[in-house]
Amino acid sequence: MPAAFFSHVQTWVFDLDNTLYPPHMGLFDQIDKRMTAYIMDALGLERAEADRLRHDYWKRYGTTLAGLMREHDMDPEPYMIAVHDIDFSVLSPDPELRARIAALPGRKIVYTNGSAPYAERVLDARGLSGLFAALYGVEHADYRPKPEQQAFATVFARDGLDPKAAAMFEDDTRNLAAPHAMGLRTVHVAPEPEDAPHIHHHTADLAGFLAQLSR
Repeated sequence: MPAAFFSHVQTWVFDLDNTLYPPHMGLFDQIDKRMTAYIMDALGLERAEADRLRHDYWKRYGTTLAGLMREHDMDPEPYMIAVHDIDFSVLSPDPELRARIAALPGRKIVYTNGSAPYAERVLDARGLSGLFAALYGVEHADYRPKPEQQAFATVFARDGLDPKAAAMFEDDTRNLAAPHAMGLRTVHVAPEPEDAPHIHHHTADLAGFLAQLSR
């Protein structure tokens, strides 16, 4: 995969969960359980129904939180604090990934559907603190989630990046459709590839992929 495809990139946009750490570390599994527990308590539901609702809202609205806000007028801030109260020790530092991100020319930013304080804790646990010019959470998109194009437009305008001179790395293929339409180079980071017209590249090894860009 020639680095020439990325020679125009000035801003590198990284998703967080299951992108800057591999899914097998299981961090987001903890968040899933916390979300289900929060829904059970807030809406008075049994676990099975809360779990079904969590997944249904994720599928329909992009995030569980977006569905809860839209369907139940839920306050996002207590929710975000509760679901991110997890054990970060399951993550381990990745010196190779740090070196590869650091070697990229231009600005590097993180944009997550989680919160910015949560992102800071993940980056610290992965040994990636200090690499990124900015961290953007869902709060910076006025709680509109990826994959909504308005969410991307809000964050990118806040950052000042040029979409046509940027690349996006993301594990959820839905969240690459809007960046593709806006002119970003898109990279799907996941164990298995998915075929979609808005995906330019796929990798199961982010550090290895980035190594090809700095040669």
